[in-house]
Amino acid sequence: MPPTPLLPDDCAPALRPAGLAWRQTHLGRLMGEALRRFDARVLSLMAASAEVPLALANLAARDKVGAAHIHITRHLPIEGARLTDLARAAGMSKQAMADLVDQCEAWGLVRREPDERDARARRVVFTADGLAWLEAFRVAVAQAEAEFRAAVGDEVATVVALGLEAYASG
Repeated sequence: MPPTPLLPDDCAPALRPAGLAWRQTHLGRLMGEALRRFDARVLSLMAASAEVPLALANLAARDKVGAAHIHITRHLPIEGARLTDLARAAGMSKQAMADLVDQCEAWGLVRREPDERDARARRVVFTADGLAWLEAFRVAVAQAEAEFRAAVGDEVATVVALGLEAYASG
């Protein structure tokens, strides 16, 4: 008895093996890969930065700090935020953000303190080391962006930035 084909004969041509290349080249995958590459470069720059507190630089160098930790760096306002607001800004569940904050608190990046507006609530704020981390993140992002511009050219980098900004805001 012949083996059963994986795809029926009437399957859409785009789902046949020769038509599956789109899975590797569609825009979402390319943006995801570009984001992972960009974040990895930022973290490697931070690991090598003399401005990053040594313990945090060591964590970054040993790949203990990942893209999830960058969510706090990207989304925590300087004045701090409640956990629910931070989770919403990062597009994460409250539980996932709480775990992330616990880890960052153990590393000395953030601390929890009472909320002045609501005695029942707590705010997550950067520590002094967290602010140094944030500044090193700013510098690393600027360098990674400059490297991107050098790799693809100023005109392409500008078009990419404008296109992503328009797409993200829509």
